[in-house]
Amino acid sequence: MARKTKQQALETRQHILDVAIRLFSQQGVSATSLADIAKAAGVTRGAIYWHFKNKSDLFNEIWALTESSIGDLETEYRAKFPDDPLSVVRELLIYILQATVTEERRRLMTEIIFHKCEFVGEMAVLQQARRTLYMEANERIEMSLQRCIDAGALPEDLRLTPAVILLRSYITGLIENWLVAPDSFDLHGQARDYIAILLEMFQMSPTLRAASCSAG
Repeated sequence: MARKTKQQALETRQHILDVAIRLFSQQGVSATSLADIAKAAGVTRGAIYWHFKNKSDLFNEIWALTESSIGDLETEYRAKFPDDPLSVVRELLIYILQATVTEERRRLMTEIIFHKCEFVGEMAVLQQARRTLYMEANERIEMSLQRCIDAGALPEDLRLTPAVILLRSYITGLIENWLVAPDSFDLHGQARDYIAILLEMFQMSPTLRAASCSAG
């Protein structure tokens, strides 16, 4: 009985998260209350507070679940391509672009972060968490690019700091432009080409080389 009750609690928690992300996407985070989520999910507000301290805690859980899938996939790709770190980077970036199109949770969460969430009021506490996640992600990207350099797949004098910034800006820019006008280009079908362009820039751009920077 205890096992069944625990399973039911997990199912209720997941149901609340699914409903919340849908409402946040439709109405915006600030305009959606816990009472709205409880009503749409068919549960009491007490049930909401049993699982989450407040709305920012609930939102943070959705965000964490979305990001954790990337870490899990990176581990999977590193096992699949143990001696080819560039393929790990390539396949992971392709997945991020394509999953934005095919996976509803990732698409909705991306829409919310870009367009439906103001980090003010009760959500202001998440701004620092967002900065922390941003810096941690930058460190992971830099480590991934360094592995590519060490394997000889990227130039040994690649300027890592601008490369990390360019990678993040390139990926988020593609996603945000597609979210605004999904019919304007085929993000899913052209994902592999877009990532090839990015990696070729890292491999060939003279301005991204430390030697070039020193010469200037």
